[in-house]
Amino acid sequence: MISLFATVSAQPQLKDLPGSNVLQQLINGADAWALGITLLGAFIGAAIWAVASHAGNHHHAARGRMTALISVAAALLIGAAPGLVNFFQHLGTTAK
Repeated sequence: MISLFATVSAQPQLKDLPGSNVLQQLINGADAWALGITLLGAFIGAAIWAVASHAGNHHHAARGRMTALISVAAALLIGAAPGLVNFFQHLGTTAK
């Protein structure tokens, strides 16, 4: 029996397109900025948490704690993103 569809494949190579090094630099820079912003958010959240707890303001203490924890979770996600993308790309290439 003759197959109606040809078998196709794709092997992503970042260096194959012009300007790929600029794209990689943009990704690295955005990653650094995102981590810097999450660090700043964790600092600000922890400071609000500490000051509000000391002042007896439970509402603002809870908001500061939530800000700090969300910033830490965002940093975890930013750090894990390349690995997650590579994992799912590899999982996708094994699908038949």
